[in-house]
Parts: sequence; C-alpha cells; structure tokens
Amino acid sequence: MNNSNQPQDSSEELIVESTEDFEEALAKLETQKYVLRLYIAGNTIRSMRAIQMLNKICKKYLEGRYEIEIIDIYQQPEILEKDHILAVPTLIKELPPPLQKLIGDLTNVDKVVIALDIA
Repeated sequence: MNNSNQPQDSSEELIVESTEDFEEALAKLETQKYVLRLYIAGNTIRSMRAIQMLNKICKKYLEGRYEIEIIDIYQQPEILEKDHILAVPTLIKELPPPLQKLIGDLTNVDKVVIALDIA
C-alpha cells in the first residue's frame, strides 16, 4: 500500500492527508492556468455573444489565470475536422484536465462555470 501524496496514475487526483496538504492543493487550484479555445462563425450575434460571455466569465472567475484563443471557422475551415467541431460557437477547455467541450453561446453562466470546474 502506497501512502504517498503523489497521484497513482496520470489523473490529477491528490490525496490530502493533512491541513498542509489541503492548503497546498488549494493554492495550486488557485494558480492553475486555463487554456480555452472558442470556435465561432464570423461576426454573427451568437459569435459575438459567446466572446462577450466568455470574457465576462473569465474576468470574474479566472482573473490573470486564463488564455483564450478565438478561431473563426470561416477563416480556418480546415480546423473543423481536425478538432472535431460539429457546431459553433463551441468552447474547448484544454487545460487544466480534463478536456471539456461546450456548445452554445455561453449565456448559461452556471453551466459554463460547472463545465470549466471553476465554481
């Protein structure tokens, strides 16, 4: 039986055995950088709303800890198949794991916050 604080596999699971471990894990969560990719289709109202909502959510919950890449599928159509994009707007959270994919204009803030695991 291994009682170390190290994850036993490639997941981000951490075994917390003391207050010090808990505080360390909490500090790590508070400094994790989020890498987000938003796929949009031109300057449509839905696309602009998704950009606006994502910026608003990130500023409120992830201030200074996020990176957003916005990809217009009209300008980069080859990326649709490569990244398995079936509808737009689509938000992909690449980091921290696990990878998450949300489809829609992101107006349901609670759903976005839960999916990004920032609540």
